[in-house]
Amino acid sequence: MADSGVARQPAAMEIVVIHAPAPRQVQEWRLRIAPGLQLPAVLPLLAQACGPDIAAQLDSGMLVASVWGERAGPDQVLRDGDRVELCRPLRVDPKVARRERFSTQGARATGLFAKRRAGAKSGY
Repeated sequence: MADSGVARQPAAMEIVVIHAPAPRQVQEWRLRIAPGLQLPAVLPLLAQACGPDIAAQLDSGMLVASVWGERAGPDQVLRDGDRVELCRPLRVDPKVARRERFSTQGARATGLFAKRRAGAKSGY
């Protein structure tokens, strides 16, 4: 039988859902979904598979969904093998945290050239 040249979509595809409720704790679920679903259509399935506490956090906006580390918009179409990450909000602005670390470490103990040879030029 000859191939008609039309690409066929699989009957179901698999995505991986990752959630870190606390530092050094990772939860992972594998979901089989219909092809071509957008992220908002998958959120109720995520809530059902992941449990009521995660569902409540998704509904309240405490968790933000991203796909492969990039923030996902409402029109994001999921593909087979995608990794959906449920991200917690940041507690501290990264810029503020860096400024605080720098103020405690001082200028000499930070940066790329902190450990240089004795007598070497600055920046080498």
